[in-house]
Amino acid sequence: MIRHIVFFSAKDPADLERIEVGLKPLEQIPAAALLEVRRNLARDQLGNEIQIVVYGEFADQAALDAYKADPRYAEAIRVVRPLRELRFAADIESTPGGAGRA
Repeated sequence: MIRHIVFFSAKDPADLERIEVGLKPLEQIPAAALLEVRRNLARDQLGNEIQIVVYGEFADQAALDAYKADPRYAEAIRVVRPLRELRFAADIESTPGGAGRA
């Protein structure tokens, strides 16, 4: 399983709603086993620069590639890129259920 996590901040906080709306269609792409677009709750005492998170779970690299090939993905980039300040992405390999927890 691949977990795909992308963090965003807005250039202008007034654009947060537009960014969130621009990313929401990603939740409809069938290649993801799970995909959520959510606002950061901003409860960390050390830093809350990130405002929106895209969290996805994909069965394998082929599923992640299919997600990124979907036209809704390209449209989300077109809408969000001019509005965002930061974008950090991470893809991690994981086992379902989080095996290895202490």
